Amino acid sequence: MEWGIDNARSILGAILIIVFCWAISENRKQFPWRLAIGATLVQGALVLLLFAVPQSQVVLNGVNGAIDGLGKATAEGTKFLFGYLGGGDLPYQPASKDAPPPFLFAFQVLPLILVISTLSAVLWHWKILQWITRGFGFIFEKSMGLGGASALATAANIFMGMVESPIVIKGYLDKLSRSELFMMMVVGLSTVAGATMVAYASILGPTLPNAGAHVLVASIITAPAGILVARIIIPEQIGMIGEGLSYHSSVKYQSTMDAISKGVHDGMMVIVNVAAFLLVFVSFVYIANGILGMFGNVGDGPLAFNYATDFRLFICAFGMAYGYSLERSANDWRFARHQIILN
Repeated sequence: MEWGIDNARSILGAILIIVFCWAISENRKQFPWRLAIGATLVQGALVLLLFAVPQSQVVLNGVNGAIDGLGKATAEGTKFLFGYLGGGDLPYQPASKDAPPPFLFAFQVLPLILVISTLSAVLWHWKILQWITRGFGFIFEKSMGLGGASALATAANIFMGMVESPIVIKGYLDKLSRSELFMMMVVGLSTVAGATMVAYASILGPTLPNAGAHVLVASIITAPAGILVARIIIPEQIGMIGEGLSYHSSVKYQSTMDAISKGVHDGMMVIVNVAAFLLVFVSFVYIANGILGMFGNVGDGPLAFNYATDFRLFICAFGMAYGYSLERSANDWRFARHQIILN
């Protein structure tokens, strides 16, 4: 791999993010050096394992194939239920032979969340997802000194959403410290839930090869970074000892059909929330842009909410090695700002 300015910017950005978190820390004198070293080593080991080992590429290709298969299976269900709105045959002739079929987010992407939520519940009942989660939890506990319960919840965040992962350790939530609760929330926001992971992969698939594997790898590698960021901002109190790693989860299903029914219910709740928040936030951005536009123009267009947060978003994007460089046009950066604000 050829190294260049983008790689140097990534390293510099990671250092700047750590410095910023230290600057806003509740206790700057208590920097988690062991955790910083452990998180860096775990991330490095995961990168080498997932990219440098030839056999891992076979696994990642298999993961991407499985995600594509889930997308196709969901498409069959949406076609049956919604017809051409869900990707079925059009009842009319398109205006042009080269015109792409209509893409409706609500009918073609959100149903993926429902299918993956149900599948996750079934895999959890069959103990497949439980053992994978416990494996990552064991790694986080031993390499970064986390309490067993918080390590298990952090590992669950890699595959589950913000709502489901705390339920895994429901019996231990009242015993977690403030630092551990904050860490669980930060990791949940830094990773990608399994349900939305497939949705992202379906959107990126046409432009990014092996999109599903890329999103999964990003979610796995980001977990140690989220742990480090959280512990820098709110360090664990000296003398606090986390709960030992428990192999008994609070999430239990009576049967496979019970897992399916509860998975469908939970998935529907996620779909409703995602759709509602998307509608409201896109509308709010439009309203904010309309209000700011009354104060005049900036450059070749009206003042917008994007410009109001431009500098802070630029710093964040630079630190995350976002696809922006000084050589890129202003239009590229404007598109990046839209993505960050809406996300």
